[in-house]
Amino acid sequence: MIAMALGNIYGGRYADKNPDPDRLYGRILLAAIWIACIPVAGKYIILAISAVLIFTVNSNFLIWAGFLACMAIFVFPLFLLGTVTPSLVKYTVDSLADNGKTVGMLNASNTIGSILGTFLPTFVTIPAVGTSVTFLVFAGILLCLSVLYFVKSKTGGRRIAVGILLFLVCCAAGHFDSFAFWETDLAYEGESVYNYLQVRETDTDMILSTNVLFGVQSILKKDGGLTGMYYDYALAAPLMADVMEKEEFRVLILGNGTGTFASQCRAYFSNTQVQGVEIDGKITGLARQYFKMPKDVEVVTYDGRAFLNVTDQTYDVIMVDAYQDITIPFQMSSVEFFTLVKEHLDEDGVMVVNMNMRGRKEGNINQYLADTISSVFQEVYTADVPGSTNRELYASDSGRMLSVFDSNRQKLSEPALVRMMEQVSSAVGAYRAGDYLMTDDKAPVELLGMQVIDDLIFEEAAYYKKIFREKGISGLFKSL
Repeated sequence: MIAMALGNIYGGRYADKNPDPDRLYGRILLAAIWIACIPVAGKYIILAISAVLIFTVNSNFLIWAGFLACMAIFVFPLFLLGTVTPSLVKYTVDSLADNGKTVGMLNASNTIGSILGTFLPTFVTIPAVGTSVTFLVFAGILLCLSVLYFVKSKTGGRRIAVGILLFLVCCAAGHFDSFAFWETDLAYEGESVYNYLQVRETDTDMILSTNVLFGVQSILKKDGGLTGMYYDYALAAPLMADVMEKEEFRVLILGNGTGTFASQCRAYFSNTQVQGVEIDGKITGLARQYFKMPKDVEVVTYDGRAFLNVTDQTYDVIMVDAYQDITIPFQMSSVEFFTLVKEHLDEDGVMVVNMNMRGRKEGNINQYLADTISSVFQEVYTADVPGSTNRELYASDSGRMLSVFDSNRQKLSEPALVRMMEQVSSAVGAYRAGDYLMTDDKAPVELLGMQVIDDLIFEEAAYYKKIFREKGISGLFKSL
């Protein structure tokens, strides 16, 4: 917005001094080529800026990285496009008699264009063809406007030729180019309204990630065994809710993903009926295509909280697994939300929450979540997942949840699951609640999440910073 405002100022002054439409459409042509280059060069610019910042800043990495990347990529074309409206005012106002009407029409067109530019990419082009092609589509529209003007005015032949050539090069280089260009074993890469989606296949696993660089949101073990991740710890929740003693056991998963937990529940507890809720319908499609999610697991495409508001069904276990890195939905992290979850649990029901950013500093995001949950449920226990930043939280109003868990795990027969539950038993402990609460009125999940991500990034970068200080850039490249 600042870049466009500066463009407005510059465009108005320049149009007064040099009222030549050729200059305006030349700027539009240049903006079009710049935007077309973003799918080709943008990812490298982002990676370069991130690499430099890791060695130069000590706090607020995500804020600085996002700010500088946006400055480098978007400020120049937005500045150029900001010159359009004041320039058009100069070229179209012929007399003071109708200047109000002319300016009003231009401003109305500008507003309508802003609305279309906001909603078309979000709800139409990005879900349909992806971010890269979306950039190319809108760059092509700007290019066409410039070409039409220069053809009509019979000027700028060289500009037209160079512009079209560069645009075609960008289309060829950026259309099918993968953002994760270093990956060689991707079974699928695409985008939805909500996520960047990446399915990676190895000899033993099928993995879904919604993050370009790291993270596992769902996993399928090809041998059908345990995952070695937090999903295994979540399997303690059915045992805490007495799954071994019930003929029909109902499980609700808010944030079903590709159905890892759903598949495990169906595999290890045959009496379970699983209802999944997943806001991203494209992920559910991937679950059916790549992850062998059981056909009898019903999944609705809905927001988790909205689903609870429209159903009267109660459940033995409700799993909340809708938190991804810093993308923690505030409406699913408040006192009001967890109260709603509690209302949909049976009397001895258990809620299990995967908290995937275990912070070390006082007042971190997990403290806020756990304290908020503790204000709603009488019994709250946590278990840290070794080798990860995940922490599983179990909450219930049943004072017997741990004794029921110990009793039921003695009845297990699957050796791997028996060992896993022994590990959970040794890791689980009562949570001591503090006063960090989140409500619908105040839930600063973005800031809290960024703090934890920053801490994790700088912990991981400390090793390479040390090498850089001691051995310089050559030593750093050798270590990589």
